[in-house]
Amino acid sequence: MALTAEESSRLIGLLRDHAERITQRWTEAVAAHLQGRLSQAELLRHVQDLHRSMINLGDQGLVDLEDQRAGELRAELSELSRGWARQGFSATETAVGVFALKDVLLEVMEIDNASDALRDWVAYSRLIDQMGLFTFESYVRTRESLIADQAEQLLELSTPVVKLWEGVVAVPLVGTLDSARAQVVMERLLQTLVDTGSPYAIIDITGVPAVDTQVAQHVLKTVVAARLMGADCIISGIRPQIAQTIVALGIEFGDIATKASLADALRHVLRLTGVETARRARRES
Repeated sequence: MALTAEESSRLIGLLRDHAERITQRWTEAVAAHLQGRLSQAELLRHVQDLHRSMINLGDQGLVDLEDQRAGELRAELSELSRGWARQGFSATETAVGVFALKDVLLEVMEIDNASDALRDWVAYSRLIDQMGLFTFESYVRTRESLIADQAEQLLELSTPVVKLWEGVVAVPLVGTLDSARAQVVMERLLQTLVDTGSPYAIIDITGVPAVDTQVAQHVLKTVVAARLMGADCIISGIRPQIAQTIVALGIEFGDIATKASLADALRHVLRLTGVETARRARRES
């Protein structure tokens, strides 16, 4: 998709001879599409950087985005894509930042009225299409990275580990517990147990809409991992429907303490830690 030497020379001539008009009209075309979502000064800077990179590449005698000498131009396109993706621009808006150059070049070529203008414009369009596709691919990679980061942050926010008091932590689970989230729960719980030295952990599944074999296995793995760290786990939130499902599926929690509600689990932990006994002793005295 490289331009010929003659096409490259004529394109660089256009970019140089009409530099001010091209950058101005290019900026105006993109600004009209973005409708004020980006400042004129910042948009002009992006356009000027791309304009300069295209000239620098053309001065090397070859205009092809896939060539190793096109690193500067690819870097400018990547910066544009990443920056606009992070600012919330759509893929179309980002691509227009490049494709708007087509109409601008056509205007300039009409002014020169060259005999081979149409053929050259078709060749230049292929190059701009190549730039646009590269921009779109960079945009997609950036958006995928942002989505992955946001998903990870949501997982962390949706699986808090709360220290109730000295020696007792709780993990209130809300929503579906899949493999990825179960891994986050286990990691955060184990880290909290290490940080606090707590011997007891309450895993509350009141907010889990349904418990199937997969969810039960995730919970059991978390309990086993906590036990290896020297902590006993109590599972709370075993509602009647969940209890029936667990029995029907043949799932066994073994010697793991289970309670119907978080309040029951708290009372159980109080007894284990001797807090309730101490209160009774004070009342009896």
